Amino acid sequence: MTVEPVIRIQAAGFDVGAEIAAASHGQADVGAVVSFTGLCRAEDGRLEALELEHYPGMAEAQVGRIAREAVSRWPLLALTVIHRVGRIAAGDDIVLVVAAATHRQAAFEAASFVMDFLKSEAPFWKKEHRRDGAEGGWVDAAHADEEALRRWR
Repeated sequence: MTVEPVIRIQAAGFDVGAEIAAASHGQADVGAVVSFTGLCRAEDGRLEALELEHYPGMAEAQVGRIAREAVSRWPLLALTVIHRVGRIAAGDDIVLVVAAATHRQAAFEAASFVMDFLKSEAPFWKKEHRRDGAEGGWVDAAHADEEALRRWR
């Protein structure tokens, strides 16, 4: 059975519990559900919000490609990837990955794989909105994000 990942790019928040329940509901063979929720950091109180931009259509296609790669590598029973766009306040959810599998290792690895590739290869751009009103810049990709990809190649 091939799993079709659920992919959503949206401005609205999401209900983590509901998404976990949806990934495991009615699946008798689910033995593990791993979820990762990424939050907007306040950066020691300096950051008020992030503005996330994307190219509609392109972002969904790339996130879908990453999710389908995870489904092809691990025996998943469900995979959900939600990424928010727009202005996101410090402390709010940005991204959610939910991976359900019969065994925990597949779920952990698939969720980690998806996040590593989202950080480096998904077409999202982040601009900082600083609490002091100073002009915030666009956030550059971190060297550590690129390093994380090496283990999957």
